[in-house]
Amino acid sequence: MSPPCPRRAASPATALALLLAVLLLTGCASVPDSSPVQVLRQVTEGDGPALPPGPAPNSSPLDLVRGFVNASASSDNRHAAARLFLTGQAQSWDDAVPITVINDQLALNYGIPPGQDDRAQVRMRATQVGRLNRDGSFVQDEASIDLDFQVAKDGGQWRIAAAPRGVVLRLPDLRANYKPVTLYFMDPVQHVPVCDLRYLASNPPRSLPSRVVDTLLEGPSSALAGAAVSAIPKTAHLRSNVTLGPNASVSLDMTELGALDEGQRRLIAAQLVLSLAEVNVDLVHLTADGAPLMAGHPDLSREMFADIDGDDDPRPDVPGLAVIAGRARMLDGVALGGPLAGPSGDGSYALTSATTSTDGLRLAAVNRLDGRQLVVGRLNGPLAQTGVRATALTRPTWTPTGTEVWTVRDSLSVSRVVFDQAGNGSVQPADAGALNALGPINDLRISGDGMRVAAIVGGQLAVGAISRSASRQVSIGNVRVLRPIELTDLTGVDWRADDQLAVVGKRPDVAVAIVSVDGMDFHPLPWNNLTPPLSAVAVAPGRPLLVSDQNGLWSYGADEVGTWRQIAGGTGAVAGYPG
Repeated sequence: MSPPCPRRAASPATALALLLAVLLLTGCASVPDSSPVQVLRQVTEGDGPALPPGPAPNSSPLDLVRGFVNASASSDNRHAAARLFLTGQAQSWDDAVPITVINDQLALNYGIPPGQDDRAQVRMRATQVGRLNRDGSFVQDEASIDLDFQVAKDGGQWRIAAAPRGVVLRLPDLRANYKPVTLYFMDPVQHVPVCDLRYLASNPPRSLPSRVVDTLLEGPSSALAGAAVSAIPKTAHLRSNVTLGPNASVSLDMTELGALDEGQRRLIAAQLVLSLAEVNVDLVHLTADGAPLMAGHPDLSREMFADIDGDDDPRPDVPGLAVIAGRARMLDGVALGGPLAGPSGDGSYALTSATTSTDGLRLAAVNRLDGRQLVVGRLNGPLAQTGVRATALTRPTWTPTGTEVWTVRDSLSVSRVVFDQAGNGSVQPADAGALNALGPINDLRISGDGMRVAAIVGGQLAVGAISRSASRQVSIGNVRVLRPIELTDLTGVDWRADDQLAVVGKRPDVAVAIVSVDGMDFHPLPWNNLTPPLSAVAVAPGRPLLVSDQNGLWSYGADEVGTWRQIAGGTGAVAGYPG
């Protein structure tokens, strides 16, 4: 397993693919509706697995198109395997990305025009689940699609004479032939790594390091555009091919980096080393125009960047907490502990929700003494009013630095309380217009790396990137709704990892689910013992999943053999982990 993303203890979202069954393609016959590293070899090319053999003799038009779609899973040599199914004149087929990704079921129909026994049209109907962009980023986009293929007899055998532009790839074939790889870019404010999930062609495996570097040089994906940045200058490129060395090492030489100080060089090295570690590269011999990029350190490993790799990880000894009957109580693992000392725990504030900062030293909470108001203070001490007041406020969420706490007022506006070095807070807005356009915002959580938000908007799951301008203006952009068909009537969301979310809702068939941040993976969890509708969820890397239903607070973890265990009874219980 590749090293985890910063602040990520859960397995990658794509591990959920193992839970999905691969179904057979279907077809029917009817008329369509209309030390210095020792260099061993270059890794830009190499022997991959044997290509599919092409169409079987005497294949029918349906078998031919089905085989073409299957063979399209191999991207080697411009989809040479798929081109075996084309006539000579059809070799100009445009296989340019983005790749259309469909689910594992498709229907094929064909018709033969009267008097033309040597020609036919095959229509493929399928459900598009999204597209894979040239940079390997997946964008979910569910839709029904119809694609027409013209087939003709060529030397007595059916071949495709005209194929639709672009590659069509079944989701199981994408999982089998593309490797999920976390690339690392930078938070422009904190200068810490930010995860950006991509899917890179996995064959031949020894070419993966080269693919990682090439993709990294292109910059962040559209999901993080305007939020994360690359420390690598846009002018930079490889001076020579990436080369493999012994013992999981690679060598790469860059050029045109421009004038850089020591700090900038270190951030560039961190991006490259952390990203290459995701494809099992343990040592990087990194040079710029032949000289070590980091003076005195020609060979670099992930451990050399431990100070910035996961710098904001919540300490494992910081417990979660739950608000029950207006009182904040600690969580000892999944066991309910005693109340907090002071007014937060004795009921004086009549709390509705609360969350600690990642270091566990401060508490942000919503009370209901006079409408709803956001209060913040030291854990176990008095809480001060922040000036954020409304008829309704969402559960507070902290940035990983602990310098900001966010909430949503009356499902409409996002308020930020920003603290200075003396601990004084000021209320500042965040431009959430892209979220507001989708509907009322009923829950909002900041990711562990501080670069994204997840929100329940109009009962659906939306994700967006947090952008910060030079003038300190904050906005939420690149908003996408994930799984809009399956995920409706949602009530709560939280980050299970930087690339994975947990959601709860009102529908019994999807009461609790795990969803990847790009929407590719979606896995409903069993809801035995629970009583929908569910109202809240709390989860964090390496922590049990906690949900609230009509009867109390429940936990679900790997050691509980797929069952839910009640922590506390009663209605209105809301749990939260640090952050």
